Amino acid sequence: MEQKEKFFTTKKIALTGILTAIILLLQVVGNYIVPSLASINLSLLPIAIGAVVLGPIYGGFLGLVCGVMVLIAPSTIQTFMAVNPWATVLTCLSKTTVAGVVAGLIMLPFKNGKHTFLGAMISSISIPLLNTGIFVIFYLLFFKGDALPDAAFIGLLAAIYINFIIEVVLTSMLSPAIFQALRYTSYFKKPDEVANA
Repeated sequence: MEQKEKFFTTKKIALTGILTAIILLLQVVGNYIVPSLASINLSLLPIAIGAVVLGPIYGGFLGLVCGVMVLIAPSTIQTFMAVNPWATVLTCLSKTTVAGVVAGLIMLPFKNGKHTFLGAMISSISIPLLNTGIFVIFYLLFFKGDALPDAAFIGLLAAIYINFIIEVVLTSMLSPAIFQALRYTSYFKKPDEVANA
C-alpha cells in the first residue's frame, strides 16, 4: 500500500526556502537594479518549479512572496499606489498567488502518471498566463486613465505582450526540465530507495 506523502517535510521546506531566496534575489534585481514598469518577471520560474514539484499551497506561498516584492517595488509605489492603494495591494498579491495555486492544482492529476512532463509544461504555461491576465483585468478595472495616460497604456500593453511571450517560453521550457531532473535525484526518492541506490 502506497504511503500518503506528508505535507511538511524537511525536503519540501528546504526547497521552498531555496526558491524563496531565488525569488527575493530576482525581484531585488528587477525592482532596484533594472527597474521598469513592465519588466520580464523572472520570478515566475521559481514559482512554476514550486507549484509543479511541491503543489498548490507551496506554489501559492511562493507567488505571495513574489507579489509582496512587486508591491514594494519603486515603480509600483510611484505609478499605482498613489492612484488606488487597496487595488494595488489586491492586484500585486493576487496575480502571482492565484497563478501559483492554479498551476499546482493543474499539476496534481499528472503528478504520478505517465505524462508528468506534459503536465509540468501546461502547469508552467498557466503561470504567466494568469499573472498577465489578472494584471490586465485589474488595471482596466481600477487604474485605466488614472495611473497612465492612454498613449502610455498602449505602450505598456505592447511591453506586457512581449514580456508575456518571453515568460511563457522560459517557464514552459525550464520548469518542466528542472522537474524532470529532480525526479532522478534523491529529492523524489524515499530513504530506503536512496540507501539501495
